[in-house]
Amino acid sequence: MSIHAALHHVTHYKYDRPVQLGPQVVRLRPAPHCRSNVISYSLRIEPEQHFVNWQQDPFANYQARLVFPEKTREFKVTVDLVVEMAVYNPFDFFLEPQAENFPFKYTASQAEELAPYLVAEEVTPLVQAYLDKIDRKEQRTIDFLVGINQQVQSDVNYLIRMEPGVQTPEETLTNGSGSCRDSGWLLVQLLRHMGLAARFVSGYLIQLTPDVKALDGPSGTTVDFTDLHAWCEVYLPGAGWIGLDATSGLLAGEGHIPLACTPTPSSAAPIEGVVDDAEVEFGHEMVVTRIHESPRVTKPYTEEEWAEVLALGDAVDKRLAAGDVRLTMGGEPTYVATSDRDAAEWNTDALGPTKRGYATELVQKLRAEYGDGGFLHFGQGKWYPGEQLPRWALSIFWRADGQAIWHNPELFADERVPTHYTSEDARRFTTVLAHRLGLTERYIQPGYEDTYYYLWRERRLPVNVDPFDSKLDDEMERVRLRRVFTQKLDAVIGYMLPIEPGNADRDAPALEGPGWKTGPWFLRDDRMYLIPGDSPMGYRLPLDSQPWASKGDYPYLVDRDPTAPLTDLPNYIDYRARYAGLPTGPKDDLGAVPYAFGAPPQTPAALRMQGPGTATATSAATGPGAALADGTDPTTPRQPRRGESAHWITRTALCVEVRDPRRANGPAAEKVGDSSGVLYVFMPPLRRLEDYLDLVAAIEATAEQLGLKIVMEGYPPPRDPRLKMLAVTPDPGVIEVNIHPANNWNELVAHTEFLYNAAFETRLSAEKFMTDGRHTGTGGGNHFVMGGATPNDSPFLRRPELLASLLLYWHNHPSLSYLFSGMFIGPTSQAPRVDEARNDQVYELEIALKEIAKNREIYGQNMPAWLVDRTLRNILVDVTGNTHRSEFCIDKLYSPDSSTGRLGLLELRAFEMPPHARMSIAQQLLLRAFIARFWDEPYKAPATRWGTELHDRFLLPTFVKMDFEDVISEMRQAGFPFDPNWFAPHLEFRFPLVGQVQAMGVELSLRNALEPWHVMGEEGSSGGTVRYVDSSLERIEVRVTGLNESRHVITVNGKVLPLQPTGTVGEFVAGVRYKAWNPPSALHPSIGAHAPLTFDIVDTWMKRSLGGCQYFVAHPGGRSYDTFPVNAYEAESRRMARFTRMGHTPGLMKVPPATIELAGSREFPFTLDLRR
Repeated sequence: MSIHAALHHVTHYKYDRPVQLGPQVVRLRPAPHCRSNVISYSLRIEPEQHFVNWQQDPFANYQARLVFPEKTREFKVTVDLVVEMAVYNPFDFFLEPQAENFPFKYTASQAEELAPYLVAEEVTPLVQAYLDKIDRKEQRTIDFLVGINQQVQSDVNYLIRMEPGVQTPEETLTNGSGSCRDSGWLLVQLLRHMGLAARFVSGYLIQLTPDVKALDGPSGTTVDFTDLHAWCEVYLPGAGWIGLDATSGLLAGEGHIPLACTPTPSSAAPIEGVVDDAEVEFGHEMVVTRIHESPRVTKPYTEEEWAEVLALGDAVDKRLAAGDVRLTMGGEPTYVATSDRDAAEWNTDALGPTKRGYATELVQKLRAEYGDGGFLHFGQGKWYPGEQLPRWALSIFWRADGQAIWHNPELFADERVPTHYTSEDARRFTTVLAHRLGLTERYIQPGYEDTYYYLWRERRLPVNVDPFDSKLDDEMERVRLRRVFTQKLDAVIGYMLPIEPGNADRDAPALEGPGWKTGPWFLRDDRMYLIPGDSPMGYRLPLDSQPWASKGDYPYLVDRDPTAPLTDLPNYIDYRARYAGLPTGPKDDLGAVPYAFGAPPQTPAALRMQGPGTATATSAATGPGAALADGTDPTTPRQPRRGESAHWITRTALCVEVRDPRRANGPAAEKVGDSSGVLYVFMPPLRRLEDYLDLVAAIEATAEQLGLKIVMEGYPPPRDPRLKMLAVTPDPGVIEVNIHPANNWNELVAHTEFLYNAAFETRLSAEKFMTDGRHTGTGGGNHFVMGGATPNDSPFLRRPELLASLLLYWHNHPSLSYLFSGMFIGPTSQAPRVDEARNDQVYELEIALKEIAKNREIYGQNMPAWLVDRTLRNILVDVTGNTHRSEFCIDKLYSPDSSTGRLGLLELRAFEMPPHARMSIAQQLLLRAFIARFWDEPYKAPATRWGTELHDRFLLPTFVKMDFEDVISEMRQAGFPFDPNWFAPHLEFRFPLVGQVQAMGVELSLRNALEPWHVMGEEGSSGGTVRYVDSSLERIEVRVTGLNESRHVITVNGKVLPLQPTGTVGEFVAGVRYKAWNPPSALHPSIGAHAPLTFDIVDTWMKRSLGGCQYFVAHPGGRSYDTFPVNAYEAESRRMARFTRMGHTPGLMKVPPATIELAGSREFPFTLDLRR
């Protein structure tokens, strides 16, 4: 991520007459201890007739002493330097034990050596007053220094002062302002008065415009900027000199280039000397220019490059439109919080105390952008074995035709805002809602926690514990018992209203008449006791106690066929008009008053009851008091006889309850913050979207009438192309966004950029790091989902050879799998390639692809969709047979298991989350171009048997790049002018540069490579068994140029590297597998960590190492980080701290054979495994 910045500094003196210049001292060369790598330096003096003598002053600063033999009218000093602006962590240092806390004293020898830097001026009144207010209690030394630095920065206003010299500390405090020289000298004196050695520093300050603006607080300079600057350095035993910039209140970083560090400001002047008296015209120029920017994830493209990407996207769209492809693209990007990166909820846990709060804020931003007029639904998501609580799903639903569903978003409750509704509010809401729907309230039932269960559970507790503090091992059970006994066993949890559409079992017109009916629930107890648990009330209803019905009579809820034709939804005005005004409730419980849809009822809608053997809606002939054909009264609830099939019972229900929203996030969340009472409305399962929207309209009218804010939960609307959906759900360690599909390129770009920006404003990030600074994406993946607006539009079902082409092309180009993947790769990962460790599967895949081609010839355009699914379903699986854990997942293509499996969608699961939106868009552009290319001309080629090459050659960045360049070249030949540089940020993100070293014309470069994680065997755990992965094995690529293979050899910790030629003369590549750490559960626990890795460029003729470098698996000083990096800058500094351009093996070496004579491994010829 480094940037090379060229600094140009000119100081120009013009005299009104020829003058004699005395000896001039120029201190404009970076000091020896400068931490930023100065690549080149030039000092030019005019007039040309002069003598220069480079020397070091008593404090080791470089200075040029200039002597001018002749008089001159000009004196000009020009400095040009190029510096590598690579990030380093200014806090990356250790302290001696006696200096870890302030105050401390230097040892006698240290005090003697630091004597010039301990000399303090006489204390003046304001300085004494300032010293008195400084907190000198015992504290961590670094905290004290940060505090006093920030205190000076806040107390001294910065101003540009052109006068020469430095103000005294007393003057600075009197004025309350000063230049950088003044605040720096004040800080030096304050530190010396407190017994710390400090020195004055003059130097260059380079500030570059940040790639990412700060969400809050200053974002830094708006333009690249440089100037002469001054700051302070303090000496800390164990760490050396540490820079403190009192102008900014920060520690000195990579932009601080020290020139002179001295005890007093006078000896640190940039230019010093005498000259004859004359009138002087002073000129000063400072410019900084970026001359090289390595690909980086924070700014992957220039505006010119991005314009080319967008133009190609438009061109691809035209080809897709010309071919009538009808492609839609969505996805499942994932994000992590920027704060508390070490919390379990942002690493391994699906739920946590803060995750739902972040998701709520994000979903509100998404609703404002996309779901205007839509409604929020907080339902239940996935529930995996071993997880005590189901995951939640915060969804936004809105109509595809743009019409509104929900009109007043203020009626949606924000779970983060404390509210205090009660069960009485739930009762009122349920009653008024029933009246609005034209239903009687007599079948509304309150729900209670199961008294018998909790009394039995209390009796099972140990005799010496209290139910409010049960000491149980199961934390969730402890919290549940405390909650139940705190709220008391007779407390009403919520209210249940049996409800179902009156015309649900026949294909009636959309919402004809007041189409809702209710009925009694028959229970074995006098109360409705809920199933014990933590889920919403609607999931805990005692459904098992409802009367029995035979399988032939049971009212199964059958989803609509997703391929069936659909009509337009009713107008939103009609929905709104149905429930306008105040409900008066049913005057009696007889019959129904039918009316045409769209006409609001002028009289109260009456009860629609069902009796034994009746159908559904009453006709216009029925009215109040109408009897059924057999003469029975429809309003009289009849309990079914023993053994009778009770098919008429209403078995679905709407529930309203008040509960604490923290319960959804697990027991840990209930300990954070204050309790709250939010009103939740649990939606029943419904088959038809028209019925669902009608119920939503009634709920909004009820909430508006009562002035209550609600959260809708329960069953979501049935999947329907007339309704768009966007969901935010939790996954282990991340928040996942199920983004709605885009129909064209412009929509796709807008969706992706807005989502990244909305996540950033929510303090969510697409960046996650390992402790050592390696970038991992988020770890949750960025699954791309492609298909059509409806299953009938899916390009993969209309042309199965398109899917076959993608599969085969991906197989023949492993770079497509590994360049965009996450860290967890290999046959046991969550998205393995078909051929990883399974050559036999390639054989079966070839047969399947031939079957697709043969059936296409037989059926033509009418090839059955199910045949595509059946042909590939058992090929695209992982090693356990899981169809969902596959690189190409066809779970939602045309699976017969459910309607949600027959959507015509293809999911690419191997993509990891790129840190920048534009990197993601570039990936999606490549996918769209593949679709356009293979739609016109299917890909036909033999399937390559890669064998062990997959986990040998193609785990190294050099060969991944070579293969990907082949892909780009083929796409250009097919008419898609991709630029390989568009994917340079992806290569840098996936394979970051570790470091480079040169010796005798040989250059050695190290980059992180890929390493498949090994899944361990099952281990016992509470609640079942678990399987862990061993990620302790890592791989690094060694790339060498300028190598004479007959003379040179590269060794790693004394072992010879099996270098392989790349096809370029003198260029060789190999990989090193090493154990980075040694956890107890490692695959080979008896093998220790290989630290550090010492790389030597060995000259076999001279029998010596020409040079080399060291790569430390951990911090070279033994620093053990307790936390993950907070951002990409800290991560980069941690990576850089582990590489040094020195440390080769000294002395004569036992010389191995030259590279040309080495025989590599037959299985893994490109890899040296240090474990063997």
